[in-house]
Amino acid sequence: MSQAKINEKGILPVLQEELDNFERVVGEFIQGDWDPIAFQAFRLRMGVYGQRQPDVHMLRVKLPVGEVFSEQLERLGVIARDFAPMKKGHVTTRENMQFHFVPLEQTPQALSVLGQAGLSTREACGNTVRNVTGCPLAGVCADEPFDTTPYAGAYARYFLRHPVSQGMPRKIKTSFSGCEKDCALTSIHDVGFIPKTREVGGQIEKGFKMVVGGGLAIMPRIAPTLYEFVPVDNYLRISEAVLRVFDASEQERKNRMKARIKFMVDRIGIDEFRKLVEEELKRPWAQKTIDPTPLLYLDDEEADAPQPPAAGTQISPNGDRGEFELWRNTNVQTQKQAGFHVVLVKLPQGDIQDHQFPLLADIATKYASGRARFTQQQNMAFRWVREEALYPLWKDLKETGLAEPEVNTITDVTSCPGTDSCKLGITSAMGLGKAIREELANMDISDPLVKSLHIKMSGCPNSCGQHHLANIGFHGASMKGDKGNHVPAYEMFIGGSYQDLNGQTEARIGLRPKGKVPAKRVPEIIRNVLGYYQKHRAEAEPFNTFVDRVGVGPIEAIIGEYQDLGTLNRENIDTYMDWDKTVLYKVERGEGECAI
Repeated sequence: MSQAKINEKGILPVLQEELDNFERVVGEFIQGDWDPIAFQAFRLRMGVYGQRQPDVHMLRVKLPVGEVFSEQLERLGVIARDFAPMKKGHVTTRENMQFHFVPLEQTPQALSVLGQAGLSTREACGNTVRNVTGCPLAGVCADEPFDTTPYAGAYARYFLRHPVSQGMPRKIKTSFSGCEKDCALTSIHDVGFIPKTREVGGQIEKGFKMVVGGGLAIMPRIAPTLYEFVPVDNYLRISEAVLRVFDASEQERKNRMKARIKFMVDRIGIDEFRKLVEEELKRPWAQKTIDPTPLLYLDDEEADAPQPPAAGTQISPNGDRGEFELWRNTNVQTQKQAGFHVVLVKLPQGDIQDHQFPLLADIATKYASGRARFTQQQNMAFRWVREEALYPLWKDLKETGLAEPEVNTITDVTSCPGTDSCKLGITSAMGLGKAIREELANMDISDPLVKSLHIKMSGCPNSCGQHHLANIGFHGASMKGDKGNHVPAYEMFIGGSYQDLNGQTEARIGLRPKGKVPAKRVPEIIRNVLGYYQKHRAEAEPFNTFVDRVGVGPIEAIIGEYQDLGTLNRENIDTYMDWDKTVLYKVERGEGECAI
C-alpha cells in the first residue's frame, strides 16, 4: 500500500494506508474479532472517541494552529450534513473540530471524506501529542518578533506518528503563542512556546521561551518556565527530550487520573525536571541533528490575499451603518500589513450548522486568503481582509446568521458539550450556556467593565470549557434534593483571567467560593453577582481587582440565597431537570477515554 499523502493541502499528512487499515479493523471489531480495550486504544489514535450514548462516536479533526482552507470548510460541512445527526460541527477550546453521534460503521467513510481534503484525525485523541494550538493573529500581529506558524507546523509534523508519542502516560497539549501577550494560552498547556529573539555576534537569533507543566482540571497550574530561550534549531530536540522524560516516568503510569506532565513537574519541581531533560539530551538519540527546516509549514497567505477592487465597485453602508459600525468596532482588528484586517466571527458556543460551512468557505474565498483560523475561544478569524471588503463581508455574514457583534465579551460564552455527548459530563453545559446568553440579552450590559468580562463553563471539573480562566466560571456538579433525587448544579469560580485578543491580562486561576449553585438558578445568580459588583466597586475598578479586594465572602452569600432546593412537586419540578432536558436529572457519569 502507498504511504503517499492523499492531499497536499494542510499541515498534517493523511495516509491512505492508515485509512484502509482503519476500515479493515472497524470491520473486524464489528464482527467480534478484536478485544474491546485494544480496539478502543486503536480508534482513539485515529481520532474516534466514544460518547455516553451507546454505539455512536465523536470524530475529532485536528487543525494545527486552527487553520482551515476554504475547500476544507466545505468538506467539514459535508461531514456535518451527511454523518452528524445533529447537523453541526463544534469548535473546541483547542481549535479542533468535532462531530458527534456518528455510528461506528460510518466512521471509516467519514475519515476518508476528511482525508481527501487533507484533514487529519490522527492522534486527535489518546495518550498522544494532541492538536497544536496557536494564536489566530500569528503572522499578522504587529507585536510578534516572528511568525510562529511555520514552527508550530513543524512541531505538529515531527511528533505525528512519532514512536515516543504513541502511548505516553497521558496526553500532551501544546501551544505556540505569537508574542509575549500569550494569546494562545501557553501558560495552561503541557508544553508551550513564546517567540523571542536575541542578538548573537551581531546577528538576530530566533528562539522560544519554553514552558512545561501547565494545565487546568483537578489541579490547575500555570506552567513554569523550563528555558528562557531555546534557539529555533534546537526546540524540537529539547521537546523530544521533554516527552521522553515524561514517557519514562513510572510514577505517572501508576494513576492515570494524575498522570499529566503537570503532576510530574509539581511533584519534583521544574529545576529537577530540567536536570532530567538535560540528562536525556546526553543520550545517543539526541546526538543527531534535528533540523526543523524540512518540516516547516511555509504558507504564503499574502500571495493569496484578495486584490484591490476595481474602481467604482466599492460598496458602502447605507441604512444599516450603525449596525455595521458596531460590528466593525468590536470584531475587526488591523493587521501589521497595511490595508489588511482580521475579522473575528462569533460562533455561539463554538457551533457551526451544516448549511453555514459552505457559506463561510465562500466568504474565505472572496474576502480573505482562502483560509480561516479557529480560536481557543471557539470563534473564527478571517485574515487578509481588505478595507473595502469589510462591509460586503459583514453582509454575507448576516446571511449566514453569524454577524453577531462584540466578540470576546461577556456575551461570547464558552462551553464544552457536557452531557449532550461526553461520558464524563455531569451537567448540560451547552444548555446552560444558551440560558446565560438569553439572560444577558435581557440585561443592560452597556457598562464597559461588565462587557469586558468572560463567562465559561464545563460540564465536569476537567475544564474543557476553561472555566478556571473565566472572570465568572462554572463546572458541573450535583446536589441532593427531595426524596433521594438529585439536582443538576455547578461549582462557581470568580476572578480568573487570560490574555484574549482584546488585550485583557495574563492567565490566572479563579477562586472557588463555597457552595454549589443549582443549574436552573445560575443565570439569576450571574445577574446578582454583576449587580453587586456594580454597586460596591470603586470607580473604574475592574472585576478581578474587586474580587481581590472583597474576597469570596459576598459571592458565597449570594450563592447561599439559592441553596433551598424545595420539594419535588409539579410547581418545582423544573429545578430537578437540567437545561434543555425534559426528564428528571440523574447523575450518570461514565468512564472517560482520555486516560486509555
